[in-house]
Amino acid sequence: MKQVLFATSNQTKAKRFRKGLLEKGIETLTLKDINIKLDVEENGKTAIENALIKARTYYEKTHIPTIGMDDTLYIENIADNLQPGLFVRRVNGKTLNDEEMITYYTNLVKKYGVNGRLNCKWIYGLALIDDEGKESTYTWYKDNFYMVDVPSKKIDPGYPLNSISKYKQIDKYFTDTTDKDKELIDIAEDDVIKFIEQNLLHIDNKIKSLKEE
Repeated sequence: MKQVLFATSNQTKAKRFRKGLLEKGIETLTLKDINIKLDVEENGKTAIENALIKARTYYEKTHIPTIGMDDTLYIENIADNLQPGLFVRRVNGKTLNDEEMITYYTNLVKKYGVNGRLNCKWIYGLALIDDEGKESTYTWYKDNFYMVDVPSKKIDPGYPLNSISKYKQIDKYFTDTTDKDKELIDIAEDDVIKFIEQNLLHIDNKIKSLKEE
């Protein structure tokens, strides 16, 4: 079984691609699994730059194939100085916990939203370093949702905005979305799984090809 380390202390985020990768013969390790946590200064200007910083830091320490990931959030109809961008948790110099984030963002919806809704867009950046230290990057986005001013009763630890985000197609909270719902609205992120698989297993496939020759 091939292994890859997800360089994040967010246990919920670390499980994001676990099921899809396992189906491809890839086991996702978390920082908790290897009992290592490093101080990483995420001073990049884009999600990709921060993803690379995290992946490089942990790969250099562990020499395990590593994934780094970061994201950027944009919200319609709010002023530029209020845009979260890369700093979704950090507001006015303070790092918010999950409950504080829900309160802050629902207040934005109440102030700037229309009918209790604000359209949003996540831009994701992912960096992968393979066994040989080769770096690959991938970016994608999600804009098929809006935030609302009434939270769900459920909270995904580490992903508090899931409690106030709803998919446009089904008007359903992220926290309440089932696997069947995800198939229906095509949010399985199969393209991300494919990117990781191709760039992580290319060495094994090359070796297999040479042996067959």
